Parts: sequence; structure tokens; C-alpha cells
Amino acid sequence: MSASDSVARRAYWTEQLELGYNLVQQIERWPVHECLESFASLPAAAAEAGIEMLFSESKIAGGLDRIHWIRRSLVPDVLAIASAMLSRGWVLKIEDSYRSLEMQTRLGSKPEIFDAILQKCIWENGGTVPGPDVLFRRGCVLVANVPKVGTHMSGTAIDISVFRRSDGTEVWRGNSYLEMSERTPMRSPFVEPEFTANRLAITELMEAQGFMHFPFEFWHYNKGDALGHILSRIPGPAAFGPVHWDAATNTVTAVPNADQPLRPLPEIQREIDAAIARLKA
Repeated sequence: MSASDSVARRAYWTEQLELGYNLVQQIERWPVHECLESFASLPAAAAEAGIEMLFSESKIAGGLDRIHWIRRSLVPDVLAIASAMLSRGWVLKIEDSYRSLEMQTRLGSKPEIFDAILQKCIWENGGTVPGPDVLFRRGCVLVANVPKVGTHMSGTAIDISVFRRSDGTEVWRGNSYLEMSERTPMRSPFVEPEFTANRLAITELMEAQGFMHFPFEFWHYNKGDALGHILSRIPGPAAFGPVHWDAATNTVTAVPNADQPLRPLPEIQREIDAAIARLKA
């Protein structure tokens, strides 16, 4: 990588993550009137409809099982997307769906993810370890640290990959799921054109059913929440906000103080110190 290329990549990373943080602040201000709609299982719905789909079975941070449930009224849209992909010879894989606040908190602190973000921030900062405020801003975009911002906690978001039905190979988007770099934004100029074309072809199918793409992650789509209203330019309060989900009764309750961070600055500083110790080790 040439010096000029490195400078361009660093400038783009900073620009995009700052734009992302501006969007985060818009989400925090957007009104939400939680409707308390229950959840439905995506695997069960796909099986009942006879629609071929894939679902990640890997554990999330801390060994927790992934919860492939979302708001009930959004399930038909996901099935329609999966059907449209099958007509193109593709199979939709759901990588992640609903996350509890515990899951989201653990994910943000997961060493593999936190260390990757920290290393990019050190790179952005010219080799110097930044303060916790920088990690907070970057983390709010890449791994939502505020419940209202994190649409997975609303049961309205899915992270996806797509595979070819004929041979099981991935429809490559330039990087694998959970890439953390200047290649992560949907339209990153540092992604090869053919792979950007794949990203946009997939996005067209998603957005035909109202699942809007988060501009700063090429795998994330959501609908019906504050972010969805902003991206779709839908006026008025969103119906879905962050919720606690009771799996036994399939009922939800709104998260109080949803604009407060899951991991405040002192905790992020402790995580920086631990990450630096891991790097030295």
C-alpha cells in the first residue's frame, strides 16, 4: 500500500465513521411510540412456508445462542426477500437477528471485535492510542452502544450473507461478515467494482421489501424503527424501539432510558487498557 493510498483510506474511514455518528445522533432524536408487537421465529416461518434459508448457528459473544426472531409483522417481508433471492439462484443466510441488551453489551466488548476497532482507531490516529471518546464514537456506529440506536435490540434488524444455491459458494461482497475496515461501508471505493455490484444487487432485493441498508455496514438491514424511518424518509414516530423480550410468553417491554450507553466511557477505557495488554502479550 502506497503512502498516498494509506492517507486516502484513513481519510475515508474517518469521514465515513463521522457521518455514521451523525446518523446515530439523528436516531437518538427520532421519536418512537413502541407498539409492543410480539416476535416470530424466522426459521419456523421459513420451514412452514417451504422457503429455503440458512441461519447462523455460531455462538455470539460469551457463548450465547443467536436468536433468529424478529417482530412478527416483518417476517413476511423477509420470506419475500428469500423467495426473490431463490428465483435468482441465491439462498439468503441470516447471520444475526434479535439481540438482548446483554448480547449487545457482550458483543461490543468481545476481544476480537473491540481489538479490531481499536487497531483501526490507532491506525486512524497515526499510531497513537486514542481516548475512550473516540472508541465510543466509532463503536456507536460499528457495534451500537446505545439501545435506541442498535436496531437488533428492537427486533427489526437482520445481518445477512447470500450464497449460490448451485454450489454453495458465497455471493462475494468483497469481505466476509463483520469486516471492520475502510471496506465496510456499503459503497466503499476501496471495494472491487464486481463485489460492490453484488452488494447493490442484494440491497435492491432487500429494499424492495422495505429493509433499508445501513450505509456503514454492507451486511445490515432494518425496517420499522427510528433508523428505518430516517433512511426511508418516513415522517412521524417509529413503531418499534429497543425491547426486552420474554421468550416464554413472547411478550416485549420497552427498554427504559434507551438513550443511555450500555458501556460508558470509564468502562471503554478499561477495555482499551485490556486490549493494549493483549497486543503486548
